[in-house]
Amino acid sequence: MFTGIVDNIGIVASFKESFLEVSVTGFVHDIKKGDSVAINGVCLTVVDIKKDQFSVEVVPETKRRTNLTKLMKGDFINLEKSVQAGGRLGGHFVQGHVDDIGIIKHIVKDGEADIVKIEVDESIGQYIVLKGYVAVDGVSLTVVESTRTLFAFTLIPYTRDHTILGKRKAGDSVNIETDILGKYVKQFVE
Repeated sequence: MFTGIVDNIGIVASFKESFLEVSVTGFVHDIKKGDSVAINGVCLTVVDIKKDQFSVEVVPETKRRTNLTKLMKGDFINLEKSVQAGGRLGGHFVQGHVDDIGIIKHIVKDGEADIVKIEVDESIGQYIVLKGYVAVDGVSLTVVESTRTLFAFTLIPYTRDHTILGKRKAGDSVNIETDILGKYVKQFVE
């Protein structure tokens, strides 16, 4: 489990077949093979570690449901280590189980911040509610506008500068994970 608070920004060193190798300084010192890490919000298992690099395997289901297949050498990626028992929960409960890909439709200035609008399929849009949580490329965000196929969040300067969301533009695809509580509630009432 994760919190949606990005620990580091890594760089794609290589992505060959199913193996994604990540370069990052100061991230691998306390992870080991078999640990879970989130890459752009996707929970993946560490299969190899080198100095300032680690590798994960990306299975076909993950390739189908996320935007990881679009990654190329040199791309920046959000990284988060799994939460430890007794650790700080700064965002919300993020499983790393991406629901689908969304497409950034608009980014508009709002003072020092940006309002980012994302189009999603109605099948996941039903779980995104005003003032609720959503994870976008692994970042925990609060929804400020919501319809069945479009939602918006405010991207504050700190988050813009310390995650890859500040590098995104209209037309880019992003990984979307809706709040698990909404899924449980819907299943319970059906």
